[in-house]
Amino acid sequence: MRNTISIEDFLQKRNFCPVIDVRSPSEYNKAHIPGAINIPLFSDEERALVGTKYVRESRYNAVIAGLDAVGLKLSTFVNTLQSITSQKEVLVYCWRGGMRSQSMTWLFNLAGFKAKALVGGYKSYRRKAQEYFDKPFKLIVLGGMTGSGKTELLQHLKSKGEQVVDLEGLANHKGSAFGWIGQEKQPSTEYFENLLFENLIKLDPNLPTWVEDESKSIGTVFVPQQFHLQMGLSATISVEVAFETRVKRLVLDYTNCNPDDLIQSVNRISKRLGLDKAKHCIDLINQKKFDEAIAISLAYYDKTYQYGLENKKNKPVIVKLSDDIDENTENLLKQKVLLENI
Repeated sequence: MRNTISIEDFLQKRNFCPVIDVRSPSEYNKAHIPGAINIPLFSDEERALVGTKYVRESRYNAVIAGLDAVGLKLSTFVNTLQSITSQKEVLVYCWRGGMRSQSMTWLFNLAGFKAKALVGGYKSYRRKAQEYFDKPFKLIVLGGMTGSGKTELLQHLKSKGEQVVDLEGLANHKGSAFGWIGQEKQPSTEYFENLLFENLIKLDPNLPTWVEDESKSIGTVFVPQQFHLQMGLSATISVEVAFETRVKRLVLDYTNCNPDDLIQSVNRISKRLGLDKAKHCIDLINQKKFDEAIAISLAYYDKTYQYGLENKKNKPVIVKLSDDIDENTENLLKQKVLLENI
C-alpha cells in the first residue's frame, strides 16, 4: 500500500523524519520506539471502552465509539503534529499497524503531510529487535570486582574509537543492591531491550564490542536471554584493582546520597551478608564511617563475583590495573589484539 512502510525501510527512514506513536499514553509509557513522539488517538479510558465494545458487541459499535471519542480532537492531532515538526514526511505506528495508525495516517495526509504507517506496527519493531539479539556478536566482556572502575574504562575505550555497549547506563543502574542510588528511574525491561537494540544496530557486528560483565538482571530489568548467553560464552578480560582503591572509589560514588538509601540497600542483602554484619554495617553508616561499611559489603560482593568467575566456560584473562587510565586502556587494547589472534 502507498501509505505504508515496511519495518526494514522504517528503520532507515526514521533517521530523517519524525516518528509518531499513536497508541495510548500507558502503552507509550511502558515502552516505545526510542525517539518516537506520542500523539495518542485514544486516551487509556477511551481505548478500554472501544476495545470492550469490539469484544462484547461488534466491530461496527467499536468504530462508532471510536469516532465519538476522537471527533472533536481531530484538529488537535494535526495542530500538535504541526507544532512538533516543520517536515512534511512523518512515520506513524500503533500496536499492530491497524486502524489507529491507518486512521491517523489518513488524517495527517489529509492535512498536507506525507505520512506512512508502519506495517505490523510496534509488534514488527519488537520482533525485529528480538531477532537481532540472536545474531552473533564479537563480544569482549569486561569483568572485575565491584569498585574496579569498569564503567570508566568502557567510556575511555569508547573515546578511543572502540565499540562499547553500556548496559548499566541503559538500565539506569550500577548492578549491585546499591546500584539504584543516584540514578534515574529504571526503564521497563521491554524499553531497556529497545534501547539495547538501538545501540547494537549502530555497531559493526564484524568488529569487537566491549560490554561489562553482568548477571541476567540489572536492578529490575533483564538482559535479553540470547544476548546474555553470548556474553557467557565470550572472551572475558577481568581487571584487578587493589581493595583499598576500590573502597575509595565506592566512597566517592555513594556517600553523597542520603544515608538512608545506603541503609535500605544493606537491608536488601542482610540475609546474604549475615544479620550481624548487616547490623554492624548500618551502625557504621550512621557513624559516617563509610569506608569501613563499604569494606564489609565488598567482602560479600567479592565472594559472589569470584564464584561467577570460576564458573565461566572460558577462563578469563586477568589484567592488573594501575592508577593511570590511559595505561590501563592501552593494556586492555593489547589484550583485545591477542584475543583476536587466538
